[in-house]
Amino acid sequence: MLRTLKIIFTTFLVLITIVLVHYYLPQRDIVRVVDVEVKRMDIHEGSPFWDSPDVGTKSDTKRDVRFISTVRDNGKTRVYRNEDTGWSFPFYLKFDSSDLSAKAADMARNDDQWVAVTHYGWRIRMFSIWPNAVKIKKVDGPNAVLIPWFNIVFLFIVFLIFFFIWRAIRRWKKKNVDPITDKIGEEFDDISKTVGDHAKEAQKELNESRSGFRKFMRRWFGSSK
Repeated sequence: MLRTLKIIFTTFLVLITIVLVHYYLPQRDIVRVVDVEVKRMDIHEGSPFWDSPDVGTKSDTKRDVRFISTVRDNGKTRVYRNEDTGWSFPFYLKFDSSDLSAKAADMARNDDQWVAVTHYGWRIRMFSIWPNAVKIKKVDGPNAVLIPWFNIVFLFIVFLIFFFIWRAIRRWKKKNVDPITDKIGEEFDDISKTVGDHAKEAQKELNESRSGFRKFMRRWFGSSK
Protein backbone atom coordinates (compact mmCIF):
# COMPACT_ATOMS: atom_id res chain seq x y z
CA MET A 1 0.00 0.00 0.00
CA LEU A 2 2.78 2.40 0.96
CA ARG A 3 4.63 1.60 -2.25
CA THR A 4 1.49 2.31 -4.30
CA LEU A 5 1.00 5.67 -2.59
CA LYS A 6 4.64 6.52 -3.24
CA ILE A 7 4.25 5.71 -6.96
CA ILE A 8 1.05 7.80 -7.19
CA PHE A 9 2.68 10.77 -5.43
CA THR A 10 5.81 10.57 -7.60
CA THR A 11 3.74 10.35 -10.80
CA PHE A 12 1.63 13.33 -9.73
CA LEU A 13 4.75 15.35 -8.91
CA VAL A 14 6.33 14.52 -12.28
CA LEU A 15 3.16 15.51 -14.16
CA ILE A 16 2.91 18.83 -12.31
CA THR A 17 6.57 19.54 -13.08
CA ILE A 18 6.09 18.78 -16.79
CA VAL A 19 3.02 21.05 -16.97
CA LEU A 20 4.77 23.96 -15.26
CA VAL A 21 7.92 23.57 -17.36
CA HIS A 22 5.90 23.44 -20.58
CA TYR A 23 3.93 26.54 -19.62
CA TYR A 24 6.75 28.78 -18.37
CA LEU A 25 9.73 27.82 -20.53
CA PRO A 26 10.12 29.94 -23.68
CA GLN A 27 8.84 28.59 -26.98
CA ARG A 28 9.20 30.02 -30.48
CA ASP A 29 6.78 30.13 -33.39
CA ILE A 30 7.61 31.16 -36.95
CA VAL A 31 4.78 33.38 -38.15
CA ARG A 32 3.86 36.53 -40.08
CA VAL A 33 2.56 39.51 -38.12
CA VAL A 34 -0.72 40.77 -39.57
CA ASP A 35 -2.10 43.11 -36.93
CA VAL A 36 -1.46 44.82 -33.59
CA GLU A 37 -4.29 46.00 -31.38
CA VAL A 38 -5.21 47.01 -27.85
CA LYS A 39 -8.26 45.59 -26.06
CA ARG A 40 -9.96 46.54 -22.81
CA MET A 41 -9.95 43.37 -20.70
CA ASP A 42 -11.61 42.47 -17.43
CA ILE A 43 -8.93 40.52 -15.55
CA HIS A 44 -9.61 38.80 -12.26
CA GLU A 45 -7.09 39.64 -9.56
CA GLY A 46 -4.53 36.90 -9.04
CA SER A 47 -5.26 35.15 -12.33
CA PRO A 48 -2.27 32.92 -13.22
CA PHE A 49 -2.77 33.43 -16.96
CA TRP A 50 -2.24 37.20 -16.94
CA ASP A 51 0.80 39.25 -16.07
CA SER A 52 1.17 42.66 -14.47
CA PRO A 53 0.12 45.89 -16.20
CA ASP A 54 2.79 48.11 -17.69
CA VAL A 55 5.46 48.94 -15.16
CA GLY A 56 4.71 52.31 -13.57
CA THR A 57 0.96 52.17 -14.18
CA LYS A 58 -1.79 51.53 -11.65
CA SER A 59 -2.93 47.95 -11.22
CA ASP A 60 -6.63 47.40 -11.97
CA THR A 61 -8.91 44.50 -12.81
CA LYS A 62 -9.90 46.31 -16.02
CA ARG A 63 -7.04 47.46 -18.16
CA ASP A 64 -5.81 47.79 -21.74
CA VAL A 65 -3.91 44.78 -23.01
CA ARG A 66 -1.84 44.74 -26.20
CA PHE A 67 -2.29 41.87 -28.64
CA ILE A 68 -0.25 40.71 -31.62
CA SER A 69 -2.11 38.79 -34.34
CA THR A 70 -0.09 36.49 -36.59
CA VAL A 71 -0.54 33.79 -39.22
CA ARG A 72 1.40 30.55 -39.58
CA ASP A 73 2.72 29.05 -42.79
CA ASN A 74 -0.28 26.67 -42.90
CA GLY A 75 -2.72 29.60 -42.72
CA LYS A 76 -3.74 29.09 -39.09
CA THR A 77 -3.88 32.17 -36.90
CA ARG A 78 -1.94 32.70 -33.71
CA VAL A 79 -2.65 35.54 -31.27
CA TYR A 80 -0.34 36.62 -28.47
CA ARG A 81 -0.89 39.00 -25.61
CA ASN A 82 1.87 41.51 -25.04
CA GLU A 83 2.29 42.25 -21.32
CA ASP A 84 5.18 43.24 -19.09
CA THR A 85 6.40 40.70 -16.56
CA GLY A 86 8.47 43.25 -14.64
CA TRP A 87 10.36 41.87 -11.66
CA SER A 88 7.72 39.26 -10.84
CA PHE A 89 7.51 35.58 -11.74
CA PRO A 90 8.12 34.33 -14.39
CA PHE A 91 11.43 36.16 -14.45
CA TYR A 92 11.60 37.25 -18.08
CA LEU A 93 12.29 40.81 -16.90
CA LYS A 94 10.11 42.20 -19.68
CA PHE A 95 9.55 45.96 -19.41
CA ASP A 96 9.13 46.88 -23.10
CA SER A 97 5.68 45.70 -24.15
CA SER A 98 5.02 49.05 -25.83
CA ASP A 99 8.28 48.85 -27.79
CA LEU A 100 7.51 45.27 -28.78
CA SER A 101 4.09 46.36 -30.01
CA ALA A 102 5.65 49.09 -32.16
CA LYS A 103 8.16 46.60 -33.56
CA ALA A 104 5.40 44.15 -34.41
CA ALA A 105 3.35 46.89 -36.08
CA ASP A 106 6.31 47.76 -38.26
CA MET A 107 6.78 44.10 -39.24
CA ALA A 108 3.08 43.83 -40.12
CA ARG A 109 3.62 46.25 -43.02
CA ASN A 110 5.68 43.66 -44.87
CA ASP A 111 3.52 40.72 -45.98
CA ASP A 112 6.57 38.61 -46.85
CA GLN A 113 8.38 39.08 -43.54
CA TRP A 114 8.61 35.97 -41.36
CA VAL A 115 9.43 36.36 -37.70
CA ALA A 116 10.15 34.12 -34.72
CA VAL A 117 7.95 35.02 -31.76
CA THR A 118 9.39 33.93 -28.42
CA HIS A 119 6.61 33.38 -25.91
CA TYR A 120 5.47 31.36 -22.95
CA GLY A 121 2.04 30.09 -21.96
CA TRP A 122 -0.83 28.44 -23.80
CA ARG A 123 -3.65 29.43 -26.09
CA ILE A 124 -6.94 28.14 -24.63
CA ARG A 125 -9.85 29.64 -26.56
CA MET A 126 -12.51 28.33 -24.18
CA PHE A 127 -11.12 30.41 -21.30
CA SER A 128 -9.75 33.34 -23.37
CA ILE A 129 -6.14 32.57 -22.49
CA TRP A 130 -3.27 33.72 -24.70
CA PRO A 131 0.47 33.11 -24.59
CA ASN A 132 2.58 36.15 -23.71
CA ALA A 133 5.04 37.28 -26.41
CA VAL A 134 8.36 38.38 -24.97
CA LYS A 135 10.50 38.80 -28.09
CA ILE A 136 10.18 39.09 -31.87
CA LYS A 137 13.02 38.38 -34.25
CA LYS A 138 13.18 38.37 -38.05
CA VAL A 139 13.98 35.03 -39.74
CA ASP A 140 14.71 34.04 -43.33
CA GLY A 141 11.53 32.08 -43.93
CA PRO A 142 8.88 29.74 -42.54
CA ASN A 143 11.31 26.80 -42.55
CA ALA A 144 14.02 28.46 -40.48
CA VAL A 145 15.63 26.10 -37.97
CA LEU A 146 15.51 27.32 -34.35
CA ILE A 147 17.47 25.42 -31.71
CA PRO A 148 16.14 25.99 -28.16
CA TRP A 149 19.54 26.42 -26.52
CA PHE A 150 18.13 28.10 -23.42
CA ASN A 151 15.69 25.26 -22.77
CA ILE A 152 18.39 22.66 -23.31
CA VAL A 153 20.81 24.32 -20.89
CA PHE A 154 18.08 25.10 -18.34
CA LEU A 155 16.70 21.55 -18.29
CA PHE A 156 20.21 20.12 -18.09
CA ILE A 157 21.01 22.31 -15.06
CA VAL A 158 17.69 21.39 -13.42
CA PHE A 159 18.43 17.71 -14.04
CA LEU A 160 21.85 18.06 -12.43
CA ILE A 161 20.36 19.85 -9.41
CA PHE A 162 17.72 17.15 -8.89
CA PHE A 163 20.35 14.43 -9.41
CA PHE A 164 22.67 15.86 -6.74
CA ILE A 165 19.75 16.35 -4.35
CA TRP A 166 18.62 12.76 -4.94
CA ARG A 167 22.14 11.43 -4.42
CA ALA A 168 22.61 13.49 -1.22
CA ILE A 169 19.29 12.21 0.17
CA ARG A 170 20.21 8.66 -0.73
CA ARG A 171 23.58 8.94 1.01
CA TRP A 172 21.97 10.51 4.09
CA LYS A 173 19.34 7.76 4.15
CA LYS A 174 21.97 5.06 3.83
CA LYS A 175 24.01 6.58 6.66
CA ASN A 176 21.27 7.59 9.10
CA VAL A 177 18.01 5.83 8.26
CA ASP A 178 19.01 2.40 6.95
CA PRO A 179 20.89 1.37 10.15
CA ILE A 180 17.81 2.21 12.23
CA THR A 181 15.43 0.35 9.94
CA ASP A 182 17.82 -2.63 9.82
CA LYS A 183 17.96 -2.70 13.62
CA ILE A 184 14.18 -2.50 13.85
CA GLY A 185 13.92 -5.31 11.31
CA GLU A 186 16.31 -7.48 13.32
CA GLU A 187 14.30 -6.85 16.48
CA PHE A 188 11.10 -7.80 14.70
CA ASP A 189 12.80 -10.97 13.46
CA ASP A 190 13.87 -11.80 17.03
CA ILE A 191 10.35 -11.16 18.29
CA SER A 192 8.88 -13.29 15.52
CA LYS A 193 11.33 -16.10 16.31
CA THR A 194 10.54 -15.90 20.03
CA VAL A 195 6.81 -15.90 19.37
CA GLY A 196 7.25 -18.80 16.99
CA ASP A 197 9.20 -20.79 19.59
CA HIS A 198 6.53 -20.15 22.21
CA ALA A 199 3.87 -21.13 19.71
CA LYS A 200 5.65 -24.41 19.03
CA GLU A 201 5.95 -25.14 22.74
CA ALA A 202 2.27 -24.30 23.27
CA GLN A 203 1.32 -26.58 20.36
CA LYS A 204 3.48 -29.34 21.80
CA GLU A 205 1.83 -29.01 25.21
CA LEU A 206 -1.60 -28.98 23.60
CA ASN A 207 -0.79 -32.15 21.66
CA GLU A 208 0.44 -33.81 24.82
CA SER A 209 -2.75 -32.79 26.64
CA ARG A 210 -4.86 -34.21 23.81
CA SER A 211 -2.87 -37.44 23.89
CA GLY A 212 -3.40 -37.74 27.65
CA PHE A 213 -7.11 -37.09 27.28
CA ARG A 214 -7.40 -39.79 24.61
CA LYS A 215 -5.61 -42.29 26.86
CA PHE A 216 -7.99 -41.41 29.71
CA MET A 217 -11.03 -41.92 27.49
CA ARG A 218 -9.76 -45.27 26.24
CA ARG A 219 -9.05 -46.51 29.79
CA TRP A 220 -12.40 -45.60 31.30
CA PHE A 221 -14.83 -45.72 28.41
CA GLY A 222 -13.18 -48.19 26.09
CA SER A 223 -12.96 -45.76 23.15
CA SER A 224 -11.26 -47.22 20.16
CA LYS A 225 -10.25 -43.83 18.85
